[in-house]
Amino acid sequence: MGRVPTFLDLLYDEAPLSDFDAHLARVERGLGGDAAAEVRAEYDVALRLRDLIARMRSREAELSALYETASDLTAIRDVDTILAAIVRRARQLLHCDMTYLSLNDEGDGASYMKVTDGALTQEFRTLRLPLGTGLLGLVAQTGAAYFTEDYARDERFLHQGYIDDAVAGEQIRAILGVPLVLDGVVIGALLAVHRSVRRFPQSEVSLLTSFAAHAVVALENARLFAELDEANRSLTRHTEAVDAAALAHDRLTDLLVGGGGVAEVADVLSGVLGGAVSIWTPSGELQAGEDGGVDWAGAVPTALASGRSVVVGSGLVAAAQAGSEHVATLVLRRDEPLDLAGRRTLERGALVTALVLLFARSVSDAEERLGGQLLVDLLEGDAADRSRLRDRVRRHGASVDGPVVVAAAAVDGVDRHRASRAVLGLARRLSGLAGEHRGAVVLVVPGDDPQRVGAELQSVVAASGGSATVGVATTTDALQDDRLARAHGEALRCLDTLVRLGRRGEVSDPAGLGVARLLLGDNDPEHVASFIDAAVGPVRDWDERRGTALLATLEAWFAAGGRLKETAAALHLHPNTVTQRLERVGELLGPGWREPARALDVQLALRLARLQRP
Repeated sequence: MGRVPTFLDLLYDEAPLSDFDAHLARVERGLGGDAAAEVRAEYDVALRLRDLIARMRSREAELSALYETASDLTAIRDVDTILAAIVRRARQLLHCDMTYLSLNDEGDGASYMKVTDGALTQEFRTLRLPLGTGLLGLVAQTGAAYFTEDYARDERFLHQGYIDDAVAGEQIRAILGVPLVLDGVVIGALLAVHRSVRRFPQSEVSLLTSFAAHAVVALENARLFAELDEANRSLTRHTEAVDAAALAHDRLTDLLVGGGGVAEVADVLSGVLGGAVSIWTPSGELQAGEDGGVDWAGAVPTALASGRSVVVGSGLVAAAQAGSEHVATLVLRRDEPLDLAGRRTLERGALVTALVLLFARSVSDAEERLGGQLLVDLLEGDAADRSRLRDRVRRHGASVDGPVVVAAAAVDGVDRHRASRAVLGLARRLSGLAGEHRGAVVLVVPGDDPQRVGAELQSVVAASGGSATVGVATTTDALQDDRLARAHGEALRCLDTLVRLGRRGEVSDPAGLGVARLLLGDNDPEHVASFIDAAVGPVRDWDERRGTALLATLEAWFAAGGRLKETAAALHLHPNTVTQRLERVGELLGPGWREPARALDVQLALRLARLQRP
C-alpha cells in the first residue's frame, strides 16, 4: 500500500478543501481521545496556512499586475493617452464596473471629470464637482482615500441634486476613491465603481492607492515629455525663424551692396516670408510687386507712429521711414499669420527699402548736380578745355560725338525742378545730359531728329504732370569751337519765338519757324549770320569750294519770278544749264525749298547775304 498523505502534502499539492476534509475524516476514524484532538488542531493549522498561501499568491498576482501596468504606463509619452490608459488599467486591476479620473481646477475650486472607462452617460463624462462635495470632491479636497458600500445611502458625503442624478444615471452603488498626489499637492483623484452594493477590502484600497502613486509618476513624466517636445518644437521653429531671418538679412545686404531697387526688395521679401509683398509710394502709387487686395491705407498712421508692422485682415503693413519722412509703404499679403521673427524681417525690409530709396535719391541728386554743371561747362566753357570736357562727358556716360540735338523747354503746370529731374531720366536713357540753364530746361542728346527728341521731352514732362514748349536745334562735332553753344542759342530763340507767337505746347526747330525767328527774336549780327547759314549756307559753301555760281543763279531765278528762260537770258546761259544748277540747289537745300514759306526764307537770306557784302 502507498503512503497516506499528510496535511503538509496536501498543502504542497495545493489540494482542494474537500481533500483536507476527507483526510481529517480518515484519520479521526482510527483515533480517539487526545490523538483525535491533535489531528483536529493540525487540520486547523493546515487550513490557516492554506488561506495564507492563497492570499499571498493573490497579493503576488496583484503586485505583479500592478508593476507590469506601471512599467507599461512609463512607456507612454502622450498625456491624453496615458490618462486613458490609467483608468483602463485600474478597471482591469480591480475588476470593477467603471473607473474615472478627475483633475482639480485651481481657478474655480472644483474637480472636473477628465477621463472615464465604462461610463454609460455623457452627463457623467463632463461632470464638475465643487471640492468637498460628494466622495470625489472629498477625496480631491482632503487628499485621503474614501470608500462607500452604497453611495446613495451614505450620509457622510455632501450630496447635491445634479451629482446624485448623474450617479443614479450610471447606476453607481459602491465607490472607492484615492487621491493623486504630486510633490505633496493633490492634483486630482482616481475612483473605482461597482454597480452593486459591496465592501472594498483593504487589499483593494492598497492596490488602487499604489496604482495611483505609479500613475501620478507616469502622468508627470508624460507631461514633462510633452513640455520637452513642445520646447523642442519651439526651438525648431525658433531655429527655422533665425535661419529665415539670417537668409533675409544676407539677401537684403547683397541687394544693397549690389545696388538693387525696390522691385528686388519686394522679390526677396516675398520669397523669404512666403507671401506677396508690394511696395507703394506715400501717395498710394504702386512701385513694386502686385496689388494683393489688402485694404492697408488706414493702418499707415499706426505703422508710422509705432515704427512696427500692423496687422490688417490677411496682411501686414510696414512703413519705410527716412528720419521723420515717410518714403514708402510695404504690404504683405499672406494666408497664414506671420510669427514675430517674420514681422521683424518685414520691418527690416522696410528699413532696407528706405535705404534703397535714399541711395537712389542721392545718386540722382549727385548726377543732377554733376550733369548740370557739366552741361553749363559745355555750353559756356572755354575752348581750351575741350579735351578735358570730352573726358568728363565720357565718364558721365554721355556722348556728344557725331550729330547732337539740343532742346530748350519752358514748362507749365509743374515745378521746373521736378520737370528737370524727369528730363534727366530721359537724358540717362539717351546717353545725354540735362539740366536747368538760362531759365529753361535743357537737354543735349546724340541724334539727328530734333522733332523726335522734342516730342520725347514733352512726353516725360507730361508724365510728371505738366506740359512743355520746346525749341530744338542740331549740330555736329559739338565740342569743336562753340558749335554746341550756337545750337543752344538757336534752340532758345526757337523757344522764345514759339512763346511770343502763343504756340505753347509745341515743338519747333529753326526751319519750322523761318523768318518769324528773325522778326520776333532779339537778333544781332551773329543771329543774322546763323539765319543765312540755316537757309542757304550749303549752297554758299558749295560755291566757295567749287567756284560755282549757284547763289547768283538762285538770285536771278527769284528775280525772274521763277521763270526759266528769263533766268537763262539774264545769266547768258542755256536753259538746261540753269535747270542743272537748280537741281543741285535742291540737293543741297533739300526737298520743299521752292514751297512759298521756305522760298521766302531763302529769298530773305539771299538779300541779307548781299547786304552783308561791300
